[in-house]
Amino acid sequence: MVKPLINGFKHFRDNYFSKERVFFKTLLERGQKPKIMIISCSDSRVDPAILFGTKPGELFIVRNVANLVPPYEPDEGYHGVSAGIEFAVKDLKVDHIIVLGHAFCGGISELCKNCKDEKFGLDNKISNKREFLDSWLQISKKSVIDLDFDNWPGPTQHIAEKNSIINSINNLKSFPWISDLVSDNKIKLHGWWFDMENSSLWDLKHKDNKFVRLVP
Repeated sequence: MVKPLINGFKHFRDNYFSKERVFFKTLLERGQKPKIMIISCSDSRVDPAILFGTKPGELFIVRNVANLVPPYEPDEGYHGVSAGIEFAVKDLKVDHIIVLGHAFCGGISELCKNCKDEKFGLDNKISNKREFLDSWLQISKKSVIDLDFDNWPGPTQHIAEKNSIINSINNLKSFPWISDLVSDNKIKLHGWWFDMENSSLWDLKHKDNKFVRLVP
C-alpha cells in the first residue's frame, strides 16, 4: 500500500531534487523564511502547495480537521495549532495568515450532524462518539448551531463551512500578539473557501463577513 509513496519519493529524488540541488542547498543554509502561513484542513483532497503552485519554503502550513483555529488559551494543555501559529508569527514573522476552508468538508459535516441531533433532541449512539474529534469540533459549534438544519446537508453545509472560517478568523484575533500586529498593519488575516466542485476560490471580506469570489 505504501509502495507508491516510495516510488513517488524516488521520482522526486531523480527528477526534482537532482535538478534543484542549488535551491535545496540554499534552503538548508538560510533556513525557512516563508511570508505566508496557511491553516488548512487535513482533507486528502485539499493540498495547499498543489492548489497554489508553491515551491518548498514558500508556505508554512498547519493542517487539522476542518481547518479550525482554537481561541487563545495559554495553559498547560497540548495546543498544537496554537504552537504552530505562535512559531509562524513570533519566529518566522509571517506577513499573512490564511484560514483555508473548503466545500464538502468532512469535519464540518460531522459538526453539523452533531448540532442537528442536539437541536432536534436526537441521541447519538455511543458507538458514534469520538474520543477527540467531538471535543475538537466544539471550537466552531457556536458558528453553526443556529443554522437551518432542515436544509442540511444541502446549502447549509457550505454556509457552515464559511461560518467556521469566520469563527477561526475571530479566534486568531483573540491572540493578543496577533491582534496588535493586525492593528499596526504588520500582519493580514485572510479567510478563503475553496469550492472543489467548481474549482473556484472565495475570499472573506471582513467588513461585512461576506465571501466574494476571487477566482475565476
